[in-house]
Amino acid sequence: MGTMGLVAIIFLGVLAFLGSVQGQLELGFYDKSCPKAEKIVLDYVKKHIPNAPSLAAALLRMHFHDCFVRGCDASLLLNSTSTNTAEKDSPPNLTVRGFGFIDGVKSLLEKECPGIVSCADVVSLVARDSVVTIGGPFWRVPTGRRDGTVSNSTEALQNIPAPAFNFSTLQTRFASKGLNVTDLVLLSGGHTIGIAHCNPSFTNRLYNFTGKGDMDPSLDSEYAQVLKKKCKVPTDNTTIFEMDPGSFRTFDLSYYRLLLKRRGLFQSDAALTTVSTAKSIINDLLNAPLSKFYEEFALSMEKMGRIEVKTGTTGEIRKKCAVVN
Repeated sequence: MGTMGLVAIIFLGVLAFLGSVQGQLELGFYDKSCPKAEKIVLDYVKKHIPNAPSLAAALLRMHFHDCFVRGCDASLLLNSTSTNTAEKDSPPNLTVRGFGFIDGVKSLLEKECPGIVSCADVVSLVARDSVVTIGGPFWRVPTGRRDGTVSNSTEALQNIPAPAFNFSTLQTRFASKGLNVTDLVLLSGGHTIGIAHCNPSFTNRLYNFTGKGDMDPSLDSEYAQVLKKKCKVPTDNTTIFEMDPGSFRTFDLSYYRLLLKRRGLFQSDAALTTVSTAKSIINDLLNAPLSKFYEEFALSMEKMGRIEVKTGTTGEIRKKCAVVN
């Protein structure tokens, strides 16, 4: 065999290997093993989300928080035990909700085809279908994820981006998951829906930004006064505020418009306007039809949904999402 022929075979072998790595998740993974799986998920979402539309944001956030710790493996759903504090009991996840919703979907899937559909795929599908149900963008969700068996509170603290992060810290945290600045800006756009608790999310910006009882100077002063009327004390951890006031149930570009008016709720939101590359992406989105945001958000969501996934024989298919088999 000539040298060129050998090189070609090696090249094709490399392509085949890369294809198998990228192809571990696939659209319609359950078409033969559980043909009704995705319809069962969608029907459940369509039945319940219209009655509780705020859950769409919560379930999208759950997907995000899960993928950032050990990849998209439903480790966030596991309960703590007598010997281990799990992710769901870590400070970044104390306000995550929707666990009962996931359990409801999973129980129906277990009745239809026991031990086939992973909790990780349920989280991914539910997040997408919930956003679509409230009128937001659709994105492809290739399936085939398997569930992790480890959930650690400390790892949640170490991996989930915090509301007080500056841009460089955000960029580093996203890059560690294979996500770039464009992904950072687009995925932050998920804040166009949903709510946040005053403390610990943003009251430091109002009452003690540098530890001297001061306010974040980057925050619009009128907006700050509105926030102070709602969050009357720095320790208020019960009052909630809309992430995108006046438009928090609509998946639109309002979030980005508020950022340019210095009305981003979190320090991490405001940080997106402090660097020219990110600010340029925001301006491009605002100068384009809403459909561009939808298309690009969809691409970043699909990319996020592939973070460090477990496939093949790695992990397990949990019977109940809150406990390992």
